[in-house]
Formats: sequence, structure tokens, C-alpha cells
Amino acid sequence: MKTIAIIPSRMGARRLPGKPMIDIQGMPMLGHVYYRTKLCMDIDEVYVATCDEEIKTYIESIGGKVIMTSKDHLRSTDRVAEALRIIEKQEKGQIEIVVMVQGDEPLVNPDMIANSISPILIDKSIEIVSLMSEVKDENEANDNNCVKVVCDFNNFALYLSRSNIPYQNRGIAGLPTLKKVNVVAMKRGLLFYYNSLEPTPLELVESIGILRVLEHGGKVKMVLSDTYTVSVDTQKDLEIVKDMMKDDYWFGRYRQ
Repeated sequence: MKTIAIIPSRMGARRLPGKPMIDIQGMPMLGHVYYRTKLCMDIDEVYVATCDEEIKTYIESIGGKVIMTSKDHLRSTDRVAEALRIIEKQEKGQIEIVVMVQGDEPLVNPDMIANSISPILIDKSIEIVSLMSEVKDENEANDNNCVKVVCDFNNFALYLSRSNIPYQNRGIAGLPTLKKVNVVAMKRGLLFYYNSLEPTPLELVESIGILRVLEHGGKVKMVLSDTYTVSVDTQKDLEIVKDMMKDDYWFGRYRQ
């Protein structure tokens, strides 16, 4: 099955404007995401989807492929869906699986991307997979930038929220808090179908696009990742990532 990765990225992020080009150990954050995604052997090609010329110029300068998209998208999935239509027209053929790797995940690694794809290849009934990892501390659990998830016994998502879920009853110990990681693998049909639907109430109130799938009765497979990553939403996140990147194994594979 032909599989590509699309990295949606824009300069106008509300919480940290211009963050795709913010320097992390001598390289723009988006460069880290691009190179680390390229290292995944299960990906046939990597594209960056953007509406900004600055991002286009940078990615092309390092030999990457860029798809220019509308400035009006409210969700990353909307940008990815538009980019996929353009790619399929250019390639004159269908792409079976798309992995959306957010441009603010500079610590993503190729194993994580491969792990998001494998459930779709193993089980034909699975159409969308998201990674998750364990929340490390109370501050992260209470951070609204961190999307938490609760699952059933088969690791299908029951609900996602920016609030701290599940409620931690003091009488029940050992129940972890899990966060969604911004690596999502999807079959093309699912992407186009849900992209054609109107935003749903819980999606809007939580500002979590994947809730549109759950609200329409779809199933989202969650895969637990043992890799701890930090999405860069704030200056504090950025400083944490800069420090972690100093000794990062994968950085050594593409450091220039």
C-alpha cells in the first residue's frame, strides 16, 4: 500500500507565531520534523503542506517537496486533505495511507511513525490510528495544550479532551493519564469522508479534530508509544525540547 507522510505547517500559530522556523540546535523546528519523518523506511515520500512562502522556500532549500494550500483551513486535517488531492493529481494515482505528522513535533522518530502505520496494515477494519503516550506529571495533565485520551480495553479511543481525564479518584491507584501524540495514520477514504462533514459540537468545544470521527460513530485505534515527546506550543515547551535535542540519538542521523 503506497504510504506518504504529510506535515501540515503554518507560520501563524496562535500560541507561538512563527514556530515552524524557530531554531532548535541550529535548525528550524520544521527541519527536524521533516528529516526525522524521512528516516522512516515505511514512508514512500514526505511532503510539507503549507500556505506560507517562507516555509516553502526553506523546505525546497533542503530538497523537500512542498504543497501550497489555502490560508483558510481551521484544522490540520483540512490542509492535509487538500494537499492529498493535489498530490494524487500530480502523481496520477491514489495514495492508500497518509500519515499526518504535525510540524510542532520535533522529537518524533521513525519508529513512532512506523508504529502508527502497522495496525492499518495488519487489520483491514482499522482506518485511523493515533499514537498516545503516558503523561509524566501533574502540570502536563492540567495543561490545556496537552490533549488527553481515554480508551476501551482494546485501545480504541472513547474520548479526547483538553481537560484532565479520567478523573483521578484517590481510592483507585495506578490508572495512568494518557496524551494524544500528533502522529496520525489514516486511510485516504476516511480522510476524505470526514473532511467532507461539518465540524461537530464536541470537536468545536474541545478544539480537537479527531472527535469528529468519534461523534459520527467511527473508531480510532490508539497505539501506546514508549517514546516521550513534547509538542511545542509555548516558549516553555521550546526550552524543554532544545535541552532534550542536545543528546537525541536521531538528531545525530541528520545533523548537518
